[in-house]
Order: sequence, then structure tokens, then C-alpha cells
Amino acid sequence: MPSVSGCHTGYYETAINKFCLATFQLEMAGLDRGLWCSWKDTMEIYEETTNCTYQVALMIDCFWPNQIVDRFFVQIHRIYFHDCALTGRLLHDPPTSILAPFIAVPVLITLLMTSLVVWRSKRTEGVL
Repeated sequence: MPSVSGCHTGYYETAINKFCLATFQLEMAGLDRGLWCSWKDTMEIYEETTNCTYQVALMIDCFWPNQIVDRFFVQIHRIYFHDCALTGRLLHDPPTSILAPFIAVPVLITLLMTSLVVWRSKRTEGVL
């Protein structure tokens, strides 16, 4: 358990920038820029960076998470993920097999109901 006064915040910030940020930057540089918003492609890099900040905090006897880690990840997001969707995924249309029923069913129901109304209105004209 980290002690309250045991954390030297300046040293912790320097350490995560030197070890964690440097590694993150190298791994992101090796990834095509078009894949930066793909959670599937960046998840492992991001998790390794999160774990790195945690391990450094344990070694230096700091609480984790803390404000330094928060600022660290805000900085990473401003540089690498500022153009990404809030969900963290690349936005794209659903497959046709999913999209088609959501379009076809309401159209068919509308046509069926219209036909039913026209048929019933013609049929009742002779009754009155």
C-alpha cells in the first residue's frame, strides 16, 4: 500500500514520460495513422501504457490512478485520438444483411397497410 507522503510526483511524472510515453510513441509510430482510431488495433498499446503507469506508480510508492496519470492520458488523447469518434471505433455502415431488414420491413408494412385500406374502402362503398 503506497504511503501518503512517499510519492515524489515530479519523479513519477518524469518516469512515466521517459518509460511509458516513449514506448507508446514508438508503438504508435509503427502503426498506420489511419488505424489510430481503431480500438482493435490500439487496444493492446493503450493497455500496455496504462499498465506501465501503474507499475511505475507501484515502484515509486505512488497512488494510482492520480492527477498525473489523468493529465498524462489527456495529453495522449489530444495528440493521438483527437479526431476519433467518442466510442473509440471507426464509424461505418452496418452490413447489408443487417441494414436491409430494417429498411425492407417498414416499407413492406406500409405498402400492405395502404393496400388493405384501399381494398376495404372499395369493398364497403357498395354496403352503404
